[in-house]
Amino acid sequence: MKFTRLKIDLGAEFLITQLFYDNDDYYAFVDRAQKAGVNVPIIPGLMPVLSASQIRRITGMCGASIPKELDELLDRHGDDNRAVRQIGIEHTTRQASDLLDSGVPGVHFYVLNRRFSMTRILENLRESGHTTAFS
Repeated sequence: MKFTRLKIDLGAEFLITQLFYDNDDYYAFVDRAQKAGVNVPIIPGLMPVLSASQIRRITGMCGASIPKELDELLDRHGDDNRAVRQIGIEHTTRQASDLLDSGVPGVHFYVLNRRFSMTRILENLRESGHTTAFS
């Protein structure tokens, strides 16, 4: 939190989190930040799963965790890239929908130049009534 406060003291007007796959991690971070006096918007950063090996490598490097249910799905379908991509689309759609329903100030998507998954996620969110977030 010390470095988060420093960023704000140096002029940051908002923050974007690193990727995460469990919204409770975001909510806990925002709670800790607010208790530490952070009073700028904290935008959640989501990254759709595109392949099991890639997401395990990325989360291993940044320290993010993969929830048990998602990890089990990736284990079961890890060799089927099409199935894994669909799992990623569904998981990220649920995450974003929950976050938007909770009133987050926006959502940042880490997409790695992969348009297909992001297009489907945005379509899913629009279909579920989140049209104002994506005009």
